[in-house]
Amino acid sequence: MKRRFIFVMAMSLSLMPVIAGGLDTAKGQQDGKTASSAASSSKATTQPREPLSIAGPDYVIGADDALHISVWKEPDLTNTLPVRPDGKISMPLLNDVQAAGLTPMQLADSLTEKLKKYLADPRVTVVVTQMNSQRVYVLGEVLHSGAIPLLPNMTVLQALATAGFTQFANTKNIYVLRITNGKQQKMPFNYKQAMKGDTVAQNISLKPGDTIVVP
Repeated sequence: MKRRFIFVMAMSLSLMPVIAGGLDTAKGQQDGKTASSAASSSKATTQPREPLSIAGPDYVIGADDALHISVWKEPDLTNTLPVRPDGKISMPLLNDVQAAGLTPMQLADSLTEKLKKYLADPRVTVVVTQMNSQRVYVLGEVLHSGAIPLLPNMTVLQALATAGFTQFANTKNIYVLRITNGKQQKMPFNYKQAMKGDTVAQNISLKPGDTIVVP
């Protein structure tokens, strides 16, 4: 009985390094999987997101706008680019490309056709990130005079909310100047009545180049 006990103890002691090594190996494999999973998760989290367009599908691109050009699986061709004063953008492989006067979809189609010379299956997305070509101007007794980016369907009230009034502003005699067919129009706007909802017709949607004057 004593000999059997000594034999069992000896076998147990001889197997301990093997068991410990197996446990270490399993722990190492589990740690490796955890680290790999964390790295994959971190990589997925840091993937850059495509910016959202601030313009509608019918928006016509103009000079000074900013465009995000995305070419699927081509990071070297994906970038945010300004539209130059001559209405063109500069891209690798294509050099200068006309952008002004086109909608985002039309420009994407144009770039797709041009890139077919260099890529097997180009997929291009164009997103307008800044509409700097579409501006209106607010002058006179306002806190922030000058150019304001024209957002889709922006009204006189919305533009004035952005500009703010000084304490000397004559809000009853505001007017909008607009050039139509080479002739200047003067359209009155009574801010106080508009705030009450009495002059809804005066709260017109602005067009590029309109000037709001606050006397």
